[in-house]
Amino acid sequence: MVRPDTFHEVREHLAGLSDTELEARFWELSNDVVKPLIDLARTHTSPSIERSVLMRMGIDSRTCMAVVSECETRGYLGHGAGHVVYLCMQAWSCDAPAAAARLAAGEGWEIPAEKFGGAR
Repeated sequence: MVRPDTFHEVREHLAGLSDTELEARFWELSNDVVKPLIDLARTHTSPSIERSVLMRMGIDSRTCMAVVSECETRGYLGHGAGHVVYLCMQAWSCDAPAAAARLAAGEGWEIPAEKFGGAR
């Protein structure tokens, strides 16, 4: 069975777009696809799930508990404890265990506050 080539017909609505417009359209569609997943994650996570995520990032159990507890207190759990650690990793140019240790010691909570708001 040979599949008919419909490429040119299917892409007609994109033919007049510039590279910049195509990129903007790509990100718009990507956000549309991911938004339901993000909404689901915000409403269906728990401290144990977030600790599990951090442990898979190579962070020890004690540090995971401290970071997740603080994320929950600050209202960041729905954004993901791993996301909080990742933001700090980028800001500090370090690995996940080092960033989590600094967060567990109370340092750097202004970084996720800038991104998510709601710092106490």
